[in-house]
Amino acid sequence: MVVMQFRGRMSFWFSRFVSACVLPLLLMALPVSAVMAADASSDQHGDGAIVMEVFNEQALAKAEAYELSDERKHQILFVMGVALLVLLGLTAYFGIALGIGGKDVFVPHMVSAGLTITLSLAHAVTAVVWFFPF
Repeated sequence: MVVMQFRGRMSFWFSRFVSACVLPLLLMALPVSAVMAADASSDQHGDGAIVMEVFNEQALAKAEAYELSDERKHQILFVMGVALLVLLGLTAYFGIALGIGGKDVFVPHMVSAGLTITLSLAHAVTAVVWFFPF
């Protein structure tokens, strides 16, 4: 019975000690650990920002290297236009030869017509993308 009373007193004093000393120390350590964690995360964000800045600079350098001048864009559209006129002439020639001459040129006529339509759409889309002011 005496042992039980001693344990009861011991746990009472131990709990008082914990609540009086250790608990305030832990409560004081929480803000310090929060500040340390915030410093560590700000360092990580700073490093991340530096890394992202390097990648952005590389992306801009690549974009500037591949950017075409307006003169080069006009030249490309001119070549596409000349090819389009040639295909249109071939389509007309094959159509006239098929209709009036009765020659068997239906397949070349349809192939050149398909290429003409495809090139005309590509020409129009390229011109709108490069020169239409959005």
